[in-house]
Amino acid sequence: PAWDAISPERPLRRLRLVEVNQPGATPLTAAALRADEKIVNYIKGLNYLDDRLTPLLLPFDADSDVALPPSQQAVADEVASQLQSAASQGRGHLPLVQLVGADVASKQLVAQQVASTFGLELQRLPADLIPADFHELETLLKLWDREHRLLPVALYIDASESDAAQLERPSSPQSRFLARAGGLVFLDAPDLRHLKGRPSLSFDIAKPTATEQRDLWRELLGDEVDDATASELAGQFSLNAATIHRIAQESSLPSSTAHCPLPTAHYSWTACRRATRPRLDALAQRIDARATWDDLVLPDDETQQLREIADQIQHRSRVYDDWGFRAKHNRGLGVSVLFAGESGTGKTMAAEVIANDLQLDLYRIDLSAVVNKYIGETEKNLRKLFDAADDSGAILFFDEADSLFGKRTEVKDSHDRYANLEVNYLLQRMEAYRGLAILATNLKSSLDQAFLRRLRFIVSFPVPDTAQRRELWSKAFPTETPLAPLDLDRLARLNVTGGNIHTIALNAAFASANDGPQLSMPHILKAARAEYRKLQKPINAADFRTPELEGSTR
Repeated sequence: PAWDAISPERPLRRLRLVEVNQPGATPLTAAALRADEKIVNYIKGLNYLDDRLTPLLLPFDADSDVALPPSQQAVADEVASQLQSAASQGRGHLPLVQLVGADVASKQLVAQQVASTFGLELQRLPADLIPADFHELETLLKLWDREHRLLPVALYIDASESDAAQLERPSSPQSRFLARAGGLVFLDAPDLRHLKGRPSLSFDIAKPTATEQRDLWRELLGDEVDDATASELAGQFSLNAATIHRIAQESSLPSSTAHCPLPTAHYSWTACRRATRPRLDALAQRIDARATWDDLVLPDDETQQLREIADQIQHRSRVYDDWGFRAKHNRGLGVSVLFAGESGTGKTMAAEVIANDLQLDLYRIDLSAVVNKYIGETEKNLRKLFDAADDSGAILFFDEADSLFGKRTEVKDSHDRYANLEVNYLLQRMEAYRGLAILATNLKSSLDQAFLRRLRFIVSFPVPDTAQRRELWSKAFPTETPLAPLDLDRLARLNVTGGNIHTIALNAAFASANDGPQLSMPHILKAARAEYRKLQKPINAADFRTPELEGSTR
């Protein structure tokens, strides 16, 4: 019996409580037994995680002191109940708890709450740090098996950024670890993983509801904001409880400084924008939106359409929540818009105006970076984009949309079929998106009619007429620019778009800075002629002739 107790498969050696010290040619029967250093310290009352585990463990993003909102607390209670039921049946390992959803912080808070229910401290292990080497993996498994028996700890495997196929492959180190790791183990993944070798429980973890977010803002900011402001914050930004707590704490800082304090509502709104930027900044180009309604030069009907779009975003919370339209609207709460017009007619500026008016971030989507030739990768890229954008309800500006949203192809082979699947997936995500998605195209006729029917607004951007070009020229130069008298009527006769006018004005300013004290008509006409050449437009010499230019050519 004594010899059996120290065999490799018995707990003393399997859990590394003792090790056989067998140097050189010492026979096994004469070998000494050595207690592991961790066990010696444990007996002495020094209870800490094995130092071979701690380098692999990372801190949690979410603060465990944050209370769960009711919807998430209900999920945590259900997880604990099912775990207690499984433990009472005594069938080997506890089932793996899969927490599914896009918001990592919410999943971490739920897992921490469940662990605390059982008096356990949660440890976070990134799935990518699980060793691929067989011996290292075995060592990790044995160390964890011992630690969870000696200490009140549970394990949180963070696979939020891991490859799904690798995680589900039975031979992968992650899959083998999950199948054998003892104690209470959580798996954080965006989607449900089909794992073999161990039963699992899966739970969808969503962010707090809009009502819960509103109540949380009201509770944490107190008298600093009214109900309307709390509703606006909850209606625009979809944040987890941990982020709302952090922003609410930061919002109290301006009032305690000697600088000019910002109102709490404005500071909280700005802090929400900052908090939601990092994920989107990695996926799209953020545009600094400075243009205002006064900068737009469009026909009245198109300008009115743009204002209606801004109004729908601004009053979304009132209509959907206060007036009950959320329950009747089954295609998402966002607004999908098409901007159609030639290059330079103001599509990007219009997006900037709306973003600036609503105080929202504007992102330009590089479609060439989103579309991938490998099957399934485009959908993955789009999912990351929309999941990141959903936090802030940022305005998404898809430039040159016809390159991706063009007429769906006739299915002739598997590539055509998957191309159509990509378009359909994008349409679904746009309809479900809670913000404003703007699609810009130079060729409206190239877009599929079935796609156009699913858009709420289609705004046309015509080439400016003479009166509009005159107004564009009058707004082309900043007030600080030293201008000589300009012949706006003559400039308005140049058949160019607003984008061309901006380029001409800028080039003329640089030429003037080099030549003399004032920017004058000769500088503008010379820059306009260069722009015509760039655009390969026919040049009528009389349109660009001035006495100064004639003198310079003699």
